[in-house]
Amino acid sequence: MKKNKFISLLLFIAIVSIWELVVRIREISKIILPAPSDIVINLIGNFQSGYFYPHIYVTTIEVIGGFLLGSFLGISLGFLVSQSKTAQEILQPYIIASQAMPKLALAPLLVLWFGFGYTPKIIIVALVCFFPLFESTVTGLTYVSREKLQLFHSLQATSFQTLIRLRLPTAIPYIFSGLRVAIVLSVVGAVISEFIGASKGLGALIIASQGMLNTTLTFSVFILLTMKGMLLYQSIYWIEKLFFKKYIYSRGKTK
Repeated sequence: MKKNKFISLLLFIAIVSIWELVVRIREISKIILPAPSDIVINLIGNFQSGYFYPHIYVTTIEVIGGFLLGSFLGISLGFLVSQSKTAQEILQPYIIASQAMPKLALAPLLVLWFGFGYTPKIIIVALVCFFPLFESTVTGLTYVSREKLQLFHSLQATSFQTLIRLRLPTAIPYIFSGLRVAIVLSVVGAVISEFIGASKGLGALIIASQGMLNTTLTFSVFILLTMKGMLLYQSIYWIEKLFFKKYIYSRGKTK
């Protein structure tokens, strides 16, 4: 594993080095493609001046708020649909339709209805996060071993006992998989939501930098968004690992 990480690091260094050499040798304009060294200087300078902090704060609020709302709705409706055929037949067409709707086209309407504050942006992020959690929850609660279900039935377990003791533990890995996907998509959703009428946020900063033909700043924001997405993804992974450690430990202790 350490060898693979080292190879991955070497590959990254090689790509950045080639990029730097091509830009310097061919004297490519910063407007078209800035050199990695220029991007790093811009990144450090804007951090030192505090220019990035208000934008990072706004985007983080939108990401976390939308992720929590979308996750709650996705998991809740996933539970409902997986346990009720009636709910599935009634709700699933509307759920699929909500995902087929282009989020960028919906943004101006949400701004018109809710104003230029956090609300329309959090709603867009929630819509982006909702479906992965819904699908992963339904899949995890539905695809349970038939042999285990028969065992619970032979033990005369109630539907609630089967849900809590069999279906839910089976669904947890699926739900966390959905959470990892959703947290990365939440960053994308926040940026998309800021493209329409936002004055602060990393998405708004991308639009502003493109308007100023400051491609170096645009790449700096790309790096910030990438780092944010990777950090949030890793945070969900750490929570998942901690959760399963506690779960396995408690199971082992009761034996």
